Parts: sequence; C-alpha cells; structure tokens
Amino acid sequence: MTINSAKVRGAYIHIPFCDHICYYCDFNKVFMKNQPVDDYLDALAQEMNHYAESGPPQTIYIGGGTPTALNERQFERLFQAVRKYLFHPALKEFTVEANPENLNEAKLEIMKRYGVTRLSIGVQTFDDRLLKTIGRAHQSDDAERAVRLAQRHGFDNITVDLMFALPGQTESSLHDSMERALRLGTPHISIYSLQLEPKTIFYNRMKSGSLRLPGEDIEADMFGQIILELGRHGLHHYEISNFAKPGFEGIHNSLYWRNEEYYGIGAGAHGYVNGIRYANAGPIKKYIDSVRKNGHSRRSEHAVTFEEKMEEEMFLGLRLMKGVSTDRFNDRFGCPIETVYGDAIERLKKKGLLAEHDGRLAMTQKGIFLGNDVFEAFLIS
Repeated sequence: MTINSAKVRGAYIHIPFCDHICYYCDFNKVFMKNQPVDDYLDALAQEMNHYAESGPPQTIYIGGGTPTALNERQFERLFQAVRKYLFHPALKEFTVEANPENLNEAKLEIMKRYGVTRLSIGVQTFDDRLLKTIGRAHQSDDAERAVRLAQRHGFDNITVDLMFALPGQTESSLHDSMERALRLGTPHISIYSLQLEPKTIFYNRMKSGSLRLPGEDIEADMFGQIILELGRHGLHHYEISNFAKPGFEGIHNSLYWRNEEYYGIGAGAHGYVNGIRYANAGPIKKYIDSVRKNGHSRRSEHAVTFEEKMEEEMFLGLRLMKGVSTDRFNDRFGCPIETVYGDAIERLKKKGLLAEHDGRLAMTQKGIFLGNDVFEAFLIS
C-alpha cells in the first residue's frame, strides 16, 4: 500500500457486540447472542475496502462494544480484513480495546501476529463492590491478571481505563484503585468521570431518584487527587482525562483533539472525511444491508462550515494541556486567532482560566476544572 502523507487520517472500527451491558454505557452495542456476527464482519471488510480507496490511515483503533467478545475465529477474521485493507508498515499506532474477562492468550497472540501495538484495557475500578454497582462482568483480580498476561505477551504500551465519581465511590476507594493501577506499571492511564447519558440504566435510575452520586465538590476533589497522584508517579497530564509517560501519549485519540480526519467504520460509527462529518446506521441489520448495497453505511452527513471548523479547532484543541497553536490556527484559517476570538480569550485570561505561552493558548490549572465554561466561550453560533 502506497503511503500518502499529505492527509493525516485515522481509522476507527466499531465492534458493537457485548456479552453484557454496563449500566453507564451509551455506545452503540447489542447483546452478542443470536447476532449475525459473521455477516457483520463481512460488512466491515467491505466498508474498510471502501475507505481504503481514499488513502491509508496513520492510526487504527478498534473499539466497541467489546472487540474481545468475539471468539478466536471471529477475532482473527477481523484482523485479516484489517491487514488486507488498512494495515501498512508505516502505521504509527494500532490500538484495540479489551475487557479483562475475555482477554486470553489466543487473542493476545492473534493481535501480536497482526501488528497491534497498543491495548486499552477497560478496568474502570479495582473496587469489587463498585464493579458490581456499575454492572461490570469482571473482578479486580481479573483485571490485574489481564494486564499481566498482556505484558507477558510483549505488550508494553498498555492503557488502563479507570472511572471516577461513581455511585458510592469515596476518595479512599479512588486512591486504592489508582495505587493498584500504578503498581501494574503501565505507561498510560485514562480516567474519566461518570457521565449520565440518556437510554442508560444509570440515567433511568437518576431520573427515578434511586442513584446516589458524589456531589460536584467531591468530584472536583477527586479530579485534583488524580492529577496530583498520577503526576507524582511520572505520568504527565497531556489531555483532560489522559496521563502518560513521555512517548506513550495516545496517537489515535490525539488526531481527534487536533481536529484531524478519520474514517468511522462499523455500525453507529462516526467519521470525518474531506470536511464532512458522518454517522453510520446503528442497527446491525440496517448497517449490513446498507454496506452490501453502497459499500458504506452513512445515514447522515454534515459538511462542516468554516466557522464550525474554527470552533472545533478551539474546543477540541484546548482539551490538550499544551493547548492550541496560534501559528497553526493562522495557517489553517488564514487569519490571526485574535481576529476571531480576541474578546473570548481576553475574558478567559482575566478569569484565570486561559494562559498564553510560547505561541500556544492553553487552559490553566483552574481552567481545567472549569473546562466546559472555557469550551463554550469559543462557540460562535
């Protein structure tokens, strides 16, 4: 495959199948039992081929759902298609999400054989009581065994995914989870606060008044604890929810934050190609039928306007701790950043939420805790 470096793109591939549904999850997913998995994999391969004609991706990310819920035969079929249509030797990063309860030696060997360079393991917490509360299928010891098993198979670039502000979670429990994660020695930890999304079990419980969550002050204290503790152990805070040792920052996700393009492949996947943001059909059968007919499954498209591109440059780029380059903004949009956002920038600087250093605008420590307020300031319409 010929590499065209002129266009920076990633490829996201969605596996919507799960053995169980977590109480907080709002991603496009279905119970795996009785699903047309093989037909879905055929459709994925066809859609990969469709986008491969537009040029190879620099990164690949397989997420879900639960990619490791596939059995070994299905799992290998997936990677055979990736190798045929998207993989190339100059690929910068190849990430796969994995759940502790269905990550085994056979699947790790398949991933090694097909060039996977990075694993993102969904741990969420090392508190067994909380794991049950949020509807996870594994226990803390399963998570530790999965990480150790991956390390023994030569995966040194592993992300442990954690959550905070969970129902009934205390600062002590959060500290213990971080300590166990840090003892595993992975070079990257992602840690997200619980978001209540419509059509989830937790959202319905919140609406009925039966879900007890930590208050905003406790959530802010937890976030401060996270930044302090992970920084103390050499994981630098490079994005609002992500911490890494130098050189292990997530490349694929950074494409999103840098407002680059990416193919979205699979049921319910979202993509951004040639200035158009699109969403695929979500229902499995509708996705398969659409790909068979068209080679892709776009159910909606939106041509991003010039103003929207500028907005996205700001509120995505400011998620990164290094912030937004004023020179890059000028190069991309043909005007100084102050021409468009001068008033907002000055207002945020006076509030102590934004600062400028070495040609970059970035959130201050105070701004990180009030990120939504900062992002909203750059919405023109």
